[in-house]
Amino acid sequence: MLHEFSRTEMLIGTEGLNKLKKSTIAVFGIGGVGTFVVEGLVRSGVEKFVLVDDDDVCLTNINRQIHATRKTVGKPKVEVMRDRILEINPKAQVITYKELYNSESAPRLLSKDYSYVVDAIDMVSSKLDLIQRCKEMNIPIISSMGAGNKLNPTMLEVADIHKTSVCPLARVMRYELRKRGIKNLKVVYSKEAPITPKNIGGDCKTECICPSKDRTCVDRRQIPGSVSFVPSVAGLIIASEIVKDIINS
Repeated sequence: MLHEFSRTEMLIGTEGLNKLKKSTIAVFGIGGVGTFVVEGLVRSGVEKFVLVDDDDVCLTNINRQIHATRKTVGKPKVEVMRDRILEINPKAQVITYKELYNSESAPRLLSKDYSYVVDAIDMVSSKLDLIQRCKEMNIPIISSMGAGNKLNPTMLEVADIHKTSVCPLARVMRYELRKRGIKNLKVVYSKEAPITPKNIGGDCKTECICPSKDRTCVDRRQIPGSVSFVPSVAGLIIASEIVKDIINS
């Protein structure tokens, strides 16, 4: 009998598809990378998700985040992504947390019942805390390194963090993880040299039509530039790694 995942089942088999259906994937960071991780997983047959992000969809997210449209600007990212998941698979179970992940919120947001954790967080301190806790709890985790200021998706690679190069975020993470005694971590990173973003002028605080004008803005040169086809590819690579790890477990 044909179903929405019949063509996936042809590749991974009934047992593999059932493993995906029973898995619970927690995605921390529902942005350029995280949304495409979720998209790839729900279209692969994963039915249980935990989504964590404290932000709302912004006008500037439209260029790269799959849940961002004119209609969703101003809405919580986790709720918009939940609705998209359910449109694809109404049988899916989605838990959402509109919260910032940090050491204080970690006990509420992390569970030993997670089959896999995705680190698609921007803040280094939060990334480090999440990775360390997952290692201590023996939860499989994959981490996204910097996808901003890049134009070539073909230079993305999967590697252990201690075998990465070029990526400035990966360099910081290698140093901090060594200090914490973490010897291995699967990551997706780019070997492309970062491009220096151009100053396009203007003040985000006065020009942006998003509801969050009251937030403290920084010079746009300090914000990474981005395109649609690098974070998305990074997210889909992460989804593929999770699928392969789960069906082969």
